Amino acid sequence: MENQFSRTELLIGSENVEKIKSLKVVIFGIGGVGGFTCEGLARAGVGYIAIVDNDKVDVTNINRQIIATHDTIGQNKVDVMKERILSINPNAEVTAYNQKIDEKISLEDFSNVDYVVDAVDDLRAKLMIIEWATAKNIPIISAMGTGNKLHPEMLEITDISKTEVCPMAKIIRKELRKKNINKLKVIYSKEQPIKKAGQTIIGSISFVPSVAGLMIAGEIIRNETIDKK
Repeated sequence: MENQFSRTELLIGSENVEKIKSLKVVIFGIGGVGGFTCEGLARAGVGYIAIVDNDKVDVTNINRQIIATHDTIGQNKVDVMKERILSINPNAEVTAYNQKIDEKISLEDFSNVDYVVDAVDDLRAKLMIIEWATAKNIPIISAMGTGNKLHPEMLEITDISKTEVCPMAKIIRKELRKKNINKLKVIYSKEQPIKKAGQTIIGSISFVPSVAGLMIAGEIIRNETIDKK
């Protein structure tokens, strides 16, 4: 009998579909990248998704964030994302944390997950998440900068030691060395950032953060099913 995962099963088999249903993933940051990561994971059938963000949907999010529409402006991002995930897969368990990612957050609440997605912009928060996941030996993928970019085909998943061009990756790489963290899976762009003289706000467009988010979802699904030893 056909169901919403019938086409997925044709591609990866029923055993892997069941593995996906048992997966637990936490996504920190429900913006352009994190929102599309949620979308990809939900449509693949991930059984448990925790989402963490304390922002509200703003009109400036509409150009790139899957949860941002004129109808959702002013709503908590995690509430909108939770509703969307459950509308895609009513059998999923979704825990929404409308919380700022800082020293006050209890990362231990997420120690039972199989995978961590860092899709936040704040450098201090990124480092805190990365350090925690590394110490707990939980697989993590961290999104570097997708702003001021126009070419999604230049996105790449690699270790942070192999990154170049990306200003955010350069800072994170330097800080991780201080913490003796030598490995980190990241998605970053090899494209030179586009920045006009005097520009202080990062520009963005619909098709770069979205592709990065879906690439992260694909990486997690493959890692935890087909590629898992």
